Amino acid sequence: LILKVSLRPKSAQYIWIFLFQALRQIAQRTISTASRRQFENKVPEKQKLFQEDNGIPVHLKGGVADALLYRATMILTVGGTAYAIYLLAMASFPKKQD
Repeated sequence: LILKVSLRPKSAQYIWIFLFQALRQIAQRTISTASRRQFENKVPEKQKLFQEDNGIPVHLKGGVADALLYRATMILTVGGTAYAIYLLAMASFPKKQD
């Protein structure tokens, strides 16, 4: 004689199964019936912009945001390099004895 022992009553197990099935149905309906947003395809415009031969480097053709990002990157790079050289120079000299 084998007895099946469960820590939860059967009604609690059925509630969880019911909730899972209900959530799955809601998710399926939401995904399948959701209206899709129509975005304008901007790729041809961007291709024209970046393929123009106007003497501007490609990494700056995006406009003001690209120029600001480029300058910030250069400042951080030069500043970080200078700070690293300073720290190496300070580490190469012995500590002063007082």
